[in-house]
Amino acid sequence: MTTPPPSINIGGGSDNGGAGPSDGGSDASDGGGDSPVAAPDIPAPDPADYPGMDQNTPEGAEQAFKYYIAVSMWSHQVGDDSLLRTLEVEDCGSCDEFNGELPGLIEHGDTWSEFDITDVSSNAHPSESFDFEIGYMFSIGEHSRPNYDTGGREDTPVVEYVTIGAMNNVGGKWVVAGVTSEWGPNAHEG
Repeated sequence: MTTPPPSINIGGGSDNGGAGPSDGGSDASDGGGDSPVAAPDIPAPDPADYPGMDQNTPEGAEQAFKYYIAVSMWSHQVGDDSLLRTLEVEDCGSCDEFNGELPGLIEHGDTWSEFDITDVSSNAHPSESFDFEIGYMFSIGEHSRPNYDTGGREDTPVVEYVTIGAMNNVGGKWVVAGVTSEWGPNAHEG
């Protein structure tokens, strides 16, 4: 038997967890001065890597949320959120908060550098307010991000995320109805 995820207000405010630290506690590096880093040619996550995400099952909801997270992190690396928005319900305020740095990246034509996502664990749980809530822990590898305060870039160490995604099956497709997260260098220990 799995333990349900901690109770977090999915519909309410967020800690801006998906955006990660803009100052990151890391030393800023010039990384190219005032010019933004060109968006890398990184292919979008492949839905085939998330088998069953098209099925109306707990496992399908879990795979669909993992795909959403992969697309969110990819969006930060390429500066484009058009695919990401197709995976959310309209007006998902907590989704906007989770992806809080994306509008600035898009506006400035900047991106996070390339990194890998490492799965730690995931579980689907029944929900009173949604079809399922998905607890998903993962980490993203070392990378650099723009620092608009200094005008340069900063190196960011491995960041651990503990997320909960509210999933609804709408028209035979899983969509994210809410997301919240905690992040940091030791988020998995909390």
